[in-house]
Amino acid sequence: MAMTNKLGFPESFLWGGALAANQCEGAYNEGGKGLTNIDLCPAGKNRFKVMFGNVESLKPVDGETYPSHEAIDFYHKFREDIALFGEMGFKCLRVSIAWARIFPNGEDETPNEEGLKFYDEMFDEMLKHGIEPVVTICHFDIPVALMENYGGWRSRKLVKFYERYTRTIFARYKNKVKYWMTFNEINMILHLPFVGGGIVFKEGENKTQIKYQAAHHQLVASALATKAAREIMPEAMIGCMLAAGVTYPYTCNPDDVQEALDKDRENYFFIDVQSRGEYPGYAKRFFRENSIDIIMEPGDEELLKENTVDYIAFSYYSSRCASTDPEILSKMSSGNVMATIKNPHLKASEWGWQIDPKGLRITCNTLHDRYQKPLFIVENGLGAVDKVEEDGSINDDYRIEYLREHVKEMKEAVLDGVELIGYTPWGCIDIVSASTGEMKKRYGFIYVDKDNEGNGTLERSKKKSFHWYKKTIATNGEEL
Repeated sequence: MAMTNKLGFPESFLWGGALAANQCEGAYNEGGKGLTNIDLCPAGKNRFKVMFGNVESLKPVDGETYPSHEAIDFYHKFREDIALFGEMGFKCLRVSIAWARIFPNGEDETPNEEGLKFYDEMFDEMLKHGIEPVVTICHFDIPVALMENYGGWRSRKLVKFYERYTRTIFARYKNKVKYWMTFNEINMILHLPFVGGGIVFKEGENKTQIKYQAAHHQLVASALATKAAREIMPEAMIGCMLAAGVTYPYTCNPDDVQEALDKDRENYFFIDVQSRGEYPGYAKRFFRENSIDIIMEPGDEELLKENTVDYIAFSYYSSRCASTDPEILSKMSSGNVMATIKNPHLKASEWGWQIDPKGLRITCNTLHDRYQKPLFIVENGLGAVDKVEEDGSINDDYRIEYLREHVKEMKEAVLDGVELIGYTPWGCIDIVSASTGEMKKRYGFIYVDKDNEGNGTLERSKKKSFHWYKKTIATNGEEL
């Protein structure tokens, strides 16, 4: 029988955008919400110190400004923002639920009805505009009370609290949400333990041991959430989420190739467990050789094996390079949180991120070959400074070019046979930058009038990219 294949994106392809509660909602102490780890991440020079787990206080400190406290006030403005997404033709919108809106202390016996009602209204608004909610259960959002009482994800007790939280939201939103993800960029617990795991280190602790033990707790929690989802919402799809980006060897020296493989595996480890259901051999070797002892409870291995995810979601901003040459290693580019060697064949963004559209195709194929499951690209975009012209227009051609080239490579991946569910560019409306806490590092199709100091009207306006993306969606990626 002859193979017939309409070339290009499937009709069911979910075009949309992506946001996170802690970067857009604001209203950090309204509606019964508790304090979260991101509410303690200041703007400015102390931000990275806190994000790496060097934290002096689990309360906001006088004299610091905290971008998450107001953010772009999506909490009060979600209706007008969702209407703009509807105007662009979004088929889906990736959002996250703030754990501390549902359980202010993370371990409360009963959920906060006001928080549950807020997300009911938000999902209803999305569905009214024909927008499918794609929900991250935990997007760098850990109630501070769980850090104070248990030390964050270093404690096994958080598994039980997380499971209660997931069962609560599944039961509540089962008729409104079909796509779920357990943890945002789960591999970030190794790179930003405070952000990814609510972990604060004490002097002299074995940080690697603590991070991997916390990772085990999250992996068990993810499996329990997957199990609960299948019981409560058998029609839903539940996935995991990786901060992705393939690592290239800097040269064809076999040592560089091995180094690149090791760097990739450091990240794939999490998805290997969530998608294949067991700890891979290379991880066991790493634990042995680094005296890391993962404490498991009886039944953990069976739980991981029996509750693997339906799809692999990932963020992709750039590729990375690896080398074993000390001279090359001295020329690192910080870019995002994961430092990398500058690739001489690529340009970089204003923040030092390497721009590599073809790397998205390579990453898609690598993940698809590895897991043989549908993929969902849930973050991709260009952080840049936008200029508002005298007539109010914002000509972000650089953003259009970045996204256009990535969509072209995404289409190539589909032609390669990769099964892609959808594409949600990051920060579809300007939001607080997760890494730097800035507003001037903008990703959106929609401009928000606010500066790094927190001044501005919060008024929304459409950029040139708004109209470009609207046409891209309307033509299912055919007209770019």
